[in-house]
Amino acid sequence: MANILVLNGPNLNLLGSREPGQYGHRTLEEIMEDVERFAGACGHELQHVQENSEGVLVEAVHKAANDNVDYIIFNPAAYTHTSVALRDALLAVRIPFIEVHLSAVAAREPFRQVSYFSDIAMGVIQGFRGESYMLAMQAIINQIEPQ
Repeated sequence: MANILVLNGPNLNLLGSREPGQYGHRTLEEIMEDVERFAGACGHELQHVQENSEGVLVEAVHKAANDNVDYIIFNPAAYTHTSVALRDALLAVRIPFIEVHLSAVAAREPFRQVSYFSDIAMGVIQGFRGESYMLAMQAIINQIEPQ
């Protein structure tokens, strides 16, 4: 059994009403319920955190190391393009993580195409809205239980 943390950055608490053409109509709570159900059915424990504050997210990464988290699914949201602090925290704890984005950031504004995390992530999944989290969960399961 793996202990998995889903870490969500700023403004993701507004999913469902925030730019539904870009992010979809599902709330973060609905998406997390589905991912948690999938993880449980596969025998894994999943926790999720959403924070708008960069410092609180850094603390959540530090806590993950103390809580023996095996993998992180991380949607840094707007901090993707700005947060050296979160990058350093992830490097310090050395927990493998997958970077996730609901929208296809590579096809958006040029500033959104810069990620401070992609080069240190196990992989990046983007553009599948809420399904991006399920794809990340499946990728982790594939790492744990290679076919």
